[in-house]
Amino acid sequence: MADDSTKRDKGTSFLRVFRILEEVVNANRPLTAAEIGQGVGLPGPTTHRLCKMLIEERLLQYEIDGKRMIGGPRLFDFGGRILSGSHLDIERHAILEALVEDIGETCNISIPEGTRMIYAERVEAHWPLRMQLPAGTPVPQHCTASGKLYLSTLGTAARRRILKRLRLSKHTEATIVDIDALEAELERIRKQGYATDNEEFIEGLVAVAVPIRDRKGAFCAGLALHAPKFRLTMEDALTKLPALRSTAEQIEELLADGTRPES
Repeated sequence: MADDSTKRDKGTSFLRVFRILEEVVNANRPLTAAEIGQGVGLPGPTTHRLCKMLIEERLLQYEIDGKRMIGGPRLFDFGGRILSGSHLDIERHAILEALVEDIGETCNISIPEGTRMIYAERVEAHWPLRMQLPAGTPVPQHCTASGKLYLSTLGTAARRRILKRLRLSKHTEATIVDIDALEAELERIRKQGYATDNEEFIEGLVAVAVPIRDRKGAFCAGLALHAPKFRLTMEDALTKLPALRSTAEQIEELLADGTRPES
């Protein structure tokens, strides 16, 4: 059996690792090992050793320059699993079902994963004509409502770097593929607090998205409705914003309650 000192050492190591991951996530931009060490108050050799371990475990990954680090695929997967965990999954699905029943259109929750958005949750409206995009479907960031909403939350410099590296494929005639025009669109979204997709991803489909934020106010997912344009114009879709925002607040409260220890 491990003695008390060994248990304390393991606990300290865990907290150091957690603080490093928290520092990278909160920064919302790539960080060097020196910046991470300064942020969490660890000496350089310790920071390098722990970061190397986290990269090997795919919880962190190097940026394209090979020096700065961002969240790795396992970290994104972990975040997605939090959104789909046990009783939270049941309660969140019930909240989403109530929203769909209220507004009469399909709604989804999507989370960022690398250069894509992934549908973590989706509830279909009761219409004979529906777009089949089940949970787990990856969609682009630059031409979807939730994707543009996520990009709008990034810092200006980081956003510019990402846009230069994203493959801005033209899915429809309305897709914005010019970086300057897309930056202007993202700045507008940042100021207004919601995003739209007016036939930018799929011709004939409109969408509106609002953010779901964590306890610190950072973006963790997008909540969106989408519908065929012949059934719901963009003007009509924007009238659903109060219902979307109210539902996002309910999910935020659910996530906050789920991270608190039970009494």
